[in-house]
Amino acid sequence: MSFSQTIMPLYKDSIPNSKPSADKETSRTEGENKILIIDKVSKPTLTAYFPSKEIANGTAVIICPGGGYGVLAASHEGSDVAKKFNEIGVAAFVLKYRLPDDSIMIDKEIGPLQDAQRAIQMVRENANEWNINLSKIGIMGFSAGGHLASTAGTHFMHAVINNKNNISLRPDFLILIYPVISFTDLTGHLGSRDNLIGKNPSAEKIKEYSNELQVTIQTPKTFLVHAENDDAVDVKNSIDFFEALQKNHVLAEMHIYPKGGHGFGMNNPSTKDKWMDRLQNWMDSNGWLKK
Repeated sequence: MSFSQTIMPLYKDSIPNSKPSADKETSRTEGENKILIIDKVSKPTLTAYFPSKEIANGTAVIICPGGGYGVLAASHEGSDVAKKFNEIGVAAFVLKYRLPDDSIMIDKEIGPLQDAQRAIQMVRENANEWNINLSKIGIMGFSAGGHLASTAGTHFMHAVINNKNNISLRPDFLILIYPVISFTDLTGHLGSRDNLIGKNPSAEKIKEYSNELQVTIQTPKTFLVHAENDDAVDVKNSIDFFEALQKNHVLAEMHIYPKGGHGFGMNNPSTKDKWMDRLQNWMDSNGWLKK
């Protein structure tokens, strides 16, 4: 199956919240699985993967790779997933978002969220041309990308980008895979926290970016996957978010595997079960795979 991909700059003109700086972006492959790692992103892009017209169903997913807000694991948590979505008729957009860095940003804590909100805005702006249904646009994130996706799903009322046409920045659904959710001392992934809001954040900042504390009845329906033995991002991140959704009467589905560790992408090595199959069923039951 051939996949058409188009790489687009996220911003047409100047990049908001940026300082003049040289482009220091680098990429490399790591490990036996040849995972593509990108770092020092200062020029964000959105890479579109469109399904064939025969099976396209109008649903779109923006994918935020993980990497602790320090790098982007852009293949097994990005392009590989996008191609899988195309097989079920879903348009996928891999977001190469800026990584928080004082040397390239005026305010590093909002940089990634600006890029996530801009991605949602951009897909909505082009929905007609790309044959996308305006009410079927979700965002997905792995690990720290899951923190970014859950921030987009809980902070959408506060635009951190120019949105003069009042385009909805609310994703229609969230897909969170072994996500960083909390920035609390007890549960949070402190590496991601340090990178985004600094090593000595205020209690207010910790609360603001602990997304289990930001859930409301308007938070989108959510699909969660985690491994119980994840020693990088505590499984409580997903459990606490799920419980917050429950309290706010937001429908959610969660799959917790006993084993699998962290960073397994689409393929948890400890089980024959494929969570992407569960995700497909969930999307289908919500009407997102119907034409």
